[in-house]
Amino acid sequence: MEPVMLQVWQRAFRRLHRTLILPKRFDSGCAERAAVPASAPSYGSKPVLLVSRLYQPSNLRDVAQDSRLPGEMSCKSQRLMQQAGLIHPSSPGCYYYLPATVRSMEKLVRVIDQEMQAIGGQKLDMPSLCSADLWKTSERWDLMGKELFRLKDRHGADYCLGPTHEEAVTTLVAHQATLSYRQLPLLLYQITRKFRDEPKPKFGLLRGREFYMKDMYSFDVSEEAAHQTYESVCQAYTRLFARLGLRCVQVQADTGNIGGELSHEFQLPADIGEDRLLVCGSCSFSANVETMSSDDSNCPQCETGKLVESKGIEVGHTFYLGKKYSHIFKATFSNAQNKPVVAEMGCYGLGVTRILAAAVEVMSTEEGIRWPGLIAPYQVCVLPPKKGSKVDEATLLAEELVQALGETLPHLRGEVVLDDRTQMTIGKRLKDASKLGYPYVIVVGQGALEETPRFEVICQQTGETVFLSRDGLLDLLGRVETV
Repeated sequence: MEPVMLQVWQRAFRRLHRTLILPKRFDSGCAERAAVPASAPSYGSKPVLLVSRLYQPSNLRDVAQDSRLPGEMSCKSQRLMQQAGLIHPSSPGCYYYLPATVRSMEKLVRVIDQEMQAIGGQKLDMPSLCSADLWKTSERWDLMGKELFRLKDRHGADYCLGPTHEEAVTTLVAHQATLSYRQLPLLLYQITRKFRDEPKPKFGLLRGREFYMKDMYSFDVSEEAAHQTYESVCQAYTRLFARLGLRCVQVQADTGNIGGELSHEFQLPADIGEDRLLVCGSCSFSANVETMSSDDSNCPQCETGKLVESKGIEVGHTFYLGKKYSHIFKATFSNAQNKPVVAEMGCYGLGVTRILAAAVEVMSTEEGIRWPGLIAPYQVCVLPPKKGSKVDEATLLAEELVQALGETLPHLRGEVVLDDRTQMTIGKRLKDASKLGYPYVIVVGQGALEETPRFEVICQQTGETVFLSRDGLLDLLGRVETV
């Protein structure tokens, strides 16, 4: 056993032994009585995350119909996330992201940062308030229609809340007159709030008016180099979804109002999906139905396979833009002959909040949330026994276990919560833990008091329940990946 874990456990048993001594009260003439532990938990010198203190205003035993705004359609992810106190509706298409959701989203952002920076991406932050002049220059001010949130300042100047930033980033690069071919490819990305005036927001975070998105923009020396960058980003997306344990399909797609010459969507297959996909059963071909003629049934790639239709949730989109924006805004670089050349561009989006909701949609049961393990708000929930039960003394061991896991397994610091609502039965707290989706739930009961302590561990992703020794528990949780 790890030395730190052994020391903490020995300390716990010593404290437990002192607590359970039956002192005699000769001076008062009272009968012998057991010393009762103080009602306030003892957590040592380091703070312990307590379920009772987490701001997560959940309603785990009832799905309130009035928690949805008028006209909104509900789906599994929206229902479960509102029920668990992860999100709360503000206005149509807009939500409060509550602390557990923010934790999950911050983890997802870290994973995205890792993958984008691994291919040379550099992170920046651009204004959400965009001048109408830029959008009029690209002719998208009118093309975007009513989806663009528009406003005027006190001087009468027109602005919009950016749903995407092709104009802004190309203008930024165009202002750098000394950009050299040696600095390319240049990949700039941000993760910010985006705004789109959806006519009918629905499905919670899957289709809203305000959302978080990762948008990356690439600048290359040639069309060939731009295609290499495009492929590099697509591969990074594939790695990202593999790390999250999500089955994602890359499909040919329409370029839409973004424009360009080549486009792919990254789709999570789901019945609730709004996109219709055609997938070949014999080869790797797949496409959004928008790009195919209505009478296509044979695969255009292998020519022998049949195309099967399914539905998907779009969580990512890539575009090869060519010189569409760089020509308009004069984004150039100096080539080897020191001559100005218009850069080749690409843009690449990931719906951050949509990935969260889509993951909940495709991984969860009807009764409980299941997270991609890497981005679960908390990895472990420890359940002490009910107050006043026959094994009440194991409560101290549960508290010490939380401390020990943080000390012994540094990657789990801040990832273990103690469900201190000991007025509730283990059964009720287990149901809550299942609905909230902690990847691992540890029940500290009678087995923890035995000479060779054993713990009941529920692995939520697999539905498996195992009984582990202290060493077995450390081995299991030591293999948990965190970011």
